[in-house]
Amino acid sequence: MNEFQRGRIGAINLHVLPTKVFKTFAISLYAGIPLAENTVTPVALTPFVLRRGTASTPETIAFREKLDDLYGAGFGFDVYKRGDAQIVQFRMDVINDQFVSASQPLLAEALTFLGDVVSKPLLEEGTFRSSYVESEKETLRNRLQAIVNDKIRYSAERCVEEMCKNEPYRLQALGRLDDIAGISPEALYQNYSAWLDHAAFDLYVAGDTTLEEVAELAGKAFKLKPRQPGAYGAPDKGYSIKETNYVVEEMDVNQGKLNMGLRTGITYGDDAYAAMLMYNGILGGYPHSKLFRNVREKESLAYYASSRLDGHKGICAIQSGIEFQNYEKALEIITEQLASMSKGELSDLEMNQTKAMIMGHLREIQDSAYEMIAYDFNGVLSGNLRTRDELMAQIAAIKPEDVAEVGKHVRLETVYFLRNRKEA
Repeated sequence: MNEFQRGRIGAINLHVLPTKVFKTFAISLYAGIPLAENTVTPVALTPFVLRRGTASTPETIAFREKLDDLYGAGFGFDVYKRGDAQIVQFRMDVINDQFVSASQPLLAEALTFLGDVVSKPLLEEGTFRSSYVESEKETLRNRLQAIVNDKIRYSAERCVEEMCKNEPYRLQALGRLDDIAGISPEALYQNYSAWLDHAAFDLYVAGDTTLEEVAELAGKAFKLKPRQPGAYGAPDKGYSIKETNYVVEEMDVNQGKLNMGLRTGITYGDDAYAAMLMYNGILGGYPHSKLFRNVREKESLAYYASSRLDGHKGICAIQSGIEFQNYEKALEIITEQLASMSKGELSDLEMNQTKAMIMGHLREIQDSAYEMIAYDFNGVLSGNLRTRDELMAQIAAIKPEDVAEVGKHVRLETVYFLRNRKEA
């Protein structure tokens, strides 16, 4: 697997993967700041407004026509959290010039377009266009409302809120519904300006190019104040509880949602991360996992039962959908699986199947430029630039006692149960 070349242009860290494997250039710009109550909603709203128009393409239709002019270049963004950081990721993909008869170098055009989106937005009287802001406030409102309506996701978010009530991680990446109405174009632009001045920026380009070419193009495309790169902020691993917190919430639902929050004390940059990946895979990461087999199939207690690891925060979250009356029994059996993990009660089949699943995913990374970028960014974010091959070697070497050892440090902090409203 090719290695990224690294450099810096002012506030932007550059990561370039020279490769002739792909016919397109894959571009990702990560912009992140520490999660904070006063900025989380404005930061989430900002990319929605930025995508509506730039100084050079002020109307949304002109913005889209510009992408068409770039031979149908793709553009999009995501807002998410990694550890205690809120990250906006802008993505572009544009075809390599050698496959079309372009009049201008398409990588240069694409980076100029992205630079305009991020650092040269459409302004009217020194602030964002009010009609765009109001329209995108409604878009963000709908996105947040959709989370409430999706009870699987809602219960997962609520479990995190309860578990991390004194930590930035409790905040949703898309912000808070109650904050949206009070955001004016002026306030949003002021927050955007501060975001530009303080965010950590990591620009990735994968394709048939060089670090020197990207550095020259990025220097012209992005108009940021000269400064040192910002910081995403180190995640707080927590670990302050003395006893498990039990929370029951009632809504109009037809199926109970049992979620459990576990502190692992292990994050992506730690040496024990490979063992933690195996722990999560065996517990609930795959169809052969203990949760799926014992809670869903053997006992028929759950419609779904799985676990998910946030390697940047060191949290493992269990999700299950159950009948309301099965709460106690499901909780008991899930707790038994956690105890089984910490005792090292792991079969050769569980170990081998989990290794095969993780290895398969790691091998597939090289088939996608964006997957390669995302994997490398995890290393940048954690401070541990572990290569894919290094992680595969670590996974291959994991023994049952290694999984049991990390399991001994896992703590059940929060049990959240969403059930139907009690009848009066």
